[in-house]
Amino acid sequence: MNPTSDVPLEREVLVDVEPIYRDDESSREESRYVFSYTVTIHNHSARSVQLLARHWRITQGSGKVQEVRGKGVVGQQPMIGPGQTFRYTSRAILDGPVGVMEGSYTCVDTASQRPFEVTIAPFRLAGPNQIH
Repeated sequence: MNPTSDVPLEREVLVDVEPIYRDDESSREESRYVFSYTVTIHNHSARSVQLLARHWRITQGSGKVQEVRGKGVVGQQPMIGPGQTFRYTSRAILDGPVGVMEGSYTCVDTASQRPFEVTIAPFRLAGPNQIH
């Protein structure tokens, strides 16, 4: 793909997420269920992009919804070159054994300075003995 492609960057920057229940950090008695999740951001475009901000929507099994917004991810605003990936791991703490996370990243095409949003598809957080 060349830098003048008609395909929007929104469709060329893709996100994969792998959640893991952290039994060692969780406490059923305290209603504390900890999950780590590893995010891999793939830049399939021919342009460099920078991740500027994140927005997460966490829906707990109880129906409680939490919105999380902030600059970058894990203290960084990474540049992701053409054909490159960026991977990081973070955590979410729920008050029940199940939930769903989804969200978006605000990125910018570093050449044109055009901002765009990358959607993070919903993914399930499920503790032990929960139906996936």
